[in-house]
Amino acid sequence: MKDETYDQKLGGEDHIETRKRGVWLLNNPSTNKGLGFTRAERSQLGLEGLLPHQVLELEQQVELEVEHLRAKSAGLEKYIGLASLQDRNEVLFYRVLVENLPELLPIVYTPTVGQACQEFSHIFRDARGISITPGNIENVREVLANAPFGDIRLIVVTDNERILGLGDQGAGGMGIPIGKLALYVAGAGIHPSKCLPVSLDVGTNNQALLDDPLYHGYRERRLTGQGYLDFVECFVQGVHEAFPRAVIQWEDFANTHSFDLLERYRKRVPSFNDDIQGTAAVILGGIFSALRITGQAIGDQRVLFIGAGSACTGIARLTRAAMHHAGADELRTRRAIAAFDSRGLLREGREIREPFKREFALDGQSLEFYGLDASADPSPVEMIRAFKPTILVGATGQSGAFTREMLEELAEHVERPLVL
Repeated sequence: MKDETYDQKLGGEDHIETRKRGVWLLNNPSTNKGLGFTRAERSQLGLEGLLPHQVLELEQQVELEVEHLRAKSAGLEKYIGLASLQDRNEVLFYRVLVENLPELLPIVYTPTVGQACQEFSHIFRDARGISITPGNIENVREVLANAPFGDIRLIVVTDNERILGLGDQGAGGMGIPIGKLALYVAGAGIHPSKCLPVSLDVGTNNQALLDDPLYHGYRERRLTGQGYLDFVECFVQGVHEAFPRAVIQWEDFANTHSFDLLERYRKRVPSFNDDIQGTAAVILGGIFSALRITGQAIGDQRVLFIGAGSACTGIARLTRAAMHHAGADELRTRRAIAAFDSRGLLREGREIREPFKREFALDGQSLEFYGLDASADPSPVEMIRAFKPTILVGATGQSGAFTREMLEELAEHVERPLVL
């Protein structure tokens, strides 16, 4: 068993039981208290002489770490400092993070984590998480067993292909699962020993990384097609065997895979996609809050999406489900949602390459219902004029998606529109 192998186990939510002593305790971030070890602990645990004389309370250690961080001017340097702290003293790291979350959130996660992913091979200090490659996938069960704790409940996994808005970052994408799990621990109180960041390093098509002699990742072109699907299947099976109670969060997969993987595995293992489902839950919650103010019903809304990627599609699916739940019939809900992607309005008869978008393509009768020609390709302003949306949602990588003309047209038809 993992706990026996590492001679370390959780002894409740507030302490770890171990028979280890001395330097091992200082080198393990789960057990290291730094200058927080008391005189009695130093004597009992073989730490005499390994630390400076003074004993510091946790609050004093926090004060010192915050002082160190604020002395750094660049966001990336602060990120490196926090990562070093996490790898040295986990309790202190999370206390610093929790007590300074508004200040440190942009460092631990976006936007600074994006730069950290790009510079991953050049700022790498200590290993964290599990990296699975075509070179070790056949032994994935043994690879996963190398995790420092055996009762993993939450895995955040990425294949590194669509990291934030930066695209393929190869092995550097590991920064996203690490950062996301740090936020879950700080914000939701999940114990860090229950969390595992995983990178499916199936290669990279980022030529700059392939050309970098210091790149740390699997230096091959990305697996594609059936080879990629077989790789992911091996991973899921390995997780099911190693951590049968774990939730898999699929993080920053390209749209070409994200919907398919969620659908493929959601009934086999607990699965979650933050971009598709998490964003949708937050936005729908905002919609319901706004409707309480306006006194309107969800089933009476018309929603126009500017963007049709994973976020907008997830929001549209959940909004449609909420309309159904409120009693709206299928025809009503089908006509109540319209969306634009980068090539225009989603409608039948137009080429729509991505299968997940097609469920929101308006048919000819729906377009005619709104006074548009069945083969029309209206602009967003023209669609607002005809469709008269009560809710306008934007989630797209293109800047300037909402224009003044669009918002003025929206206000012409709806007294209190909701813009998200």
